[in-house]
Amino acid sequence: MNEIRRLVLDVLKPHHPSIIEMADKLSVAKGVMGVNCTVWEVDQETQKIKITIEGNGIDYESVTDAIAQTGAVVHSIDSVSSGKLLVEEVETPQDR
Repeated sequence: MNEIRRLVLDVLKPHHPSIIEMADKLSVAKGVMGVNCTVWEVDQETQKIKITIEGNGIDYESVTDAIAQTGAVVHSIDSVSSGKLLVEEVETPQDR
């Protein structure tokens, strides 16, 4: 069984709907318990946003369907956490 607990997505969306509406739509996707949407870049027609989603057994297809319903597209999956608990990244010498 899929046990995705955190997704970090790079998403390109039109200016409308707002990130408030997008967060509300994503918050009801299957397995989602919390959503954070942050605008990273803005141009004349679009916004590049970082979406962090946490939950238990997040259904990726439900998430991408909700994103598509807003007219947005996933550019990349920047991070995914799965399993019984969330493991935070630690800094190593290679990261410096």
